Amino acid sequence: MTTRPVSAAATASPPAAMPSPQPATGGLSATLRSRLQQFLAFASLIVIFTVFAFASPSFFTYPNVTNILFSTVVIGTLALGTTFVIITGGIDLSLGTGMALSAVMSGVFIVNLHLPLAVGVLGAVLFGGLIGLINGFNVAILRIPPFIATLAMMLVAQGLALVVSHSAPIYFNDTPGYFAISTGSLIPGVDFPNAVLVLVAAAITAGILLNKTVLGRYTYSIGSNEEATALSGVSVRKWKIIVYTLAGLFIGLAGVMISARLGSAQPATGAGYELQAIAAVVIGGTSLAGGKGSIVGTAIGALIISVLNNGLQILSIPQEWQNVILGCVILVAVYADMIRKRAA
Repeated sequence: MTTRPVSAAATASPPAAMPSPQPATGGLSATLRSRLQQFLAFASLIVIFTVFAFASPSFFTYPNVTNILFSTVVIGTLALGTTFVIITGGIDLSLGTGMALSAVMSGVFIVNLHLPLAVGVLGAVLFGGLIGLINGFNVAILRIPPFIATLAMMLVAQGLALVVSHSAPIYFNDTPGYFAISTGSLIPGVDFPNAVLVLVAAAITAGILLNKTVLGRYTYSIGSNEEATALSGVSVRKWKIIVYTLAGLFIGLAGVMISARLGSAQPATGAGYELQAIAAVVIGGTSLAGGKGSIVGTAIGALIISVLNNGLQILSIPQEWQNVILGCVILVAVYADMIRKRAA
């Protein structure tokens, strides 16, 4: 009895085993969800702005809108850097005191050591990067939990700011160019502070780094699945150090902006800024579990924080109630993030 040869068609995999387009669809759904989160955050900003505009006639005026943008600079700059950290699944509690220490160092470089303005500013920004580098080393190399590592840095920076400045402000009275970094105006005849332009430039830079570079891809990858990222051959430790260092550079920039705005380096400033910056990131749609977030959302979140603070002050709401309201907003944002994760 002869056997017929089995044809290749008979041994081929059935059509059902062919790759399905579900990954692409899932990616599209994730993109749509991200866009929806940004739209909801922006819609919330518009609603809050409209409510305050009707509640007070002095709210929707050019000077006050400019003041809102001006007050967003420090929180927004800190939030831009910590967006990268939170997307990796980490946290940074040293934002505020690190900013104060960087501001003090700018005073040391420019006022005490009489370095050129550009060198002093660059030195302050790089000093913030050093703070971030130490945070990254503690988290990635020493494997200290980010909460503990940055909490320790928060205390260290707070103490060093007082030690270096001898617990006294450092004034930039003899350096008018330093004031111009924040309060000056590059647009002739228009009262529009340079600080806002600096924030816009920083946001564009952060957006390019997060969306168009390998740093951004690895940032999302580490936050989504750190173990799988390491198994794929990526040096997770190295990229974590880079992420925290980048966040530190934004801390240094925020230190320059706040000291240029005040005209002095105040060693006691900075407390509480880390909470508002983290709140801006979360309100903007970045997940505290990591793997999700955007610079656009963070910018919207920072504006929401500034609009809330400004509007409540105009309505003469006591400071303690302002804190209560801000805390409730943060709770709602975190709960919304939990709901999104469950739905996903």
